[in-house]
Amino acid sequence: MSPPGLHTHAAAVTMRSFLFVPADGGSKLDKAMASGADAVIVDLEDSIAPERKAQARGLAAAFLKEAVGQAARPRLLVRINGLQTGLADADLDAVVPARPDAIMLPKAEGGAAVVHADAKLAAREAIAGIADGHIKIVAIATETAQALFLAGTYRASSARLSGLTWGAEDLSAELGAEANRDAEGRFLDPYRLARILCLAGASAALVPAIDTVYVDFRNEAGLRRECEEARRDGFSGKMAIHPAQVAVMNDVFTPKPEAIARARAIVAAFAAAPGAGAVGIGGVMYDRPHLARAKQVLGRAGGNGTA
Repeated sequence: MSPPGLHTHAAAVTMRSFLFVPADGGSKLDKAMASGADAVIVDLEDSIAPERKAQARGLAAAFLKEAVGQAARPRLLVRINGLQTGLADADLDAVVPARPDAIMLPKAEGGAAVVHADAKLAAREAIAGIADGHIKIVAIATETAQALFLAGTYRASSARLSGLTWGAEDLSAELGAEANRDAEGRFLDPYRLARILCLAGASAALVPAIDTVYVDFRNEAGLRRECEEARRDGFSGKMAIHPAQVAVMNDVFTPKPEAIARARAIVAAFAAAPGAGAVGIGGVMYDRPHLARAKQVLGRAGGNGTA
């Protein structure tokens, strides 16, 4: 199988839902594979206690070796420990030979961190006999204060870079904040800024922006609202912490028939008027930015990320 990566602006496959599962989660890993998520993130970082890291690496590798060969499977990512922890090398030594589709790089601080991770992956792919660049990178771009100032530096950092996402929990701890959401569950200003920087950084890097987790997993209305706001603003998908969240994410981030029909009409109108700066459809004028957005809608409608 030739992996197309997760998604680029030139690709048709969009990842709508990324489900976290602890590497030592046992049956939760199997449930995640059957959850309908477009991607499963096998976690070696926050959900694994320090004394269980070594065991979790072995469990992650064993799971991946069995799962990668399954037909019509979700994308398989591994969230390793951050480069600053001293644990990332052992994580990569364990999981790279099992051929995950990507790693998720936490606490990334700009494009330099992706360059560093790229080099580590390249060396291990060569040792394992895996094609160079097979394993992609999704970076978590806002988990440290320093990372906020580097969110615009990811462009051209690595051909492996396949997406940017963001997180509020580690950032709120670093800032010394008492909370990151208000009483209604909406993010407070420092985290709204982080969200915007992730979105802009991903756009500048020509990769998708993936929205962060919604931790109140029993609140479906709140999850749907946050998914709809993320889609409205330009995020292509969202991370999940529970299988029950996947269906809402897939629904919200899948373009509806009316949106697809409108996008097709805009693309067709421009195709019929080569060189036009604007076209009229049903008494409404559409210009080139509308054409770009229409193509993005059709790209998102083109696939759901299964391998």
